[in-house]
Amino acid sequence: MLKASEGEVRLNGNIISTLTEKKLSYIRLREIGFIMQSSNLVPYLHVLDQLLVVKRMSGAINKEDQQFATKLLEELGLGQKLRKFPEELSGGEKQRTAIARALMNDPNLILADEPTASLDTKRAHEVVSLMTQEVKSRQKAAIMVTHDERMLAYCDKVYRMNDGTLPLAASS
Repeated sequence: MLKASEGEVRLNGNIISTLTEKKLSYIRLREIGFIMQSSNLVPYLHVLDQLLVVKRMSGAINKEDQQFATKLLEELGLGQKLRKFPEELSGGEKQRTAIARALMNDPNLILADEPTASLDTKRAHEVVSLMTQEVKSRQKAAIMVTHDERMLAYCDKVYRMNDGTLPLAASS
């Protein structure tokens, strides 16, 4: 997993601060799933294709990839939306698609940057609850950055950054 000590940051044993750009790109693709503030979906791709594009970056898409993508979307309540475009989805559906896309390459680490920023309170709780459930059931690590203190209840550990400084001790 992710480990930091004396200026070194390691991910699965790799000191990532010393890797070439090509190796860093490979690690970002294979080891890290990203969920952003806005879903950042490709407007001209159907929901299913949003996930398959991640596999396409890794190489060819096979039948198992398509089945896994479909299963992920079904688990996230999007089974009826596979052929829909982003403009046809609600904000919560877009974020659930982004969660599925982040999980597509079976990464060890999920990084979520303000994943509830564009959602109302109900959808925000649904999305973070779902994200938490998926991370735990798949035994992944996740780091969520948020200003929304209501979402802290879903976190195992909370670190508070003040004026750009991150204290070493967890606050909960």
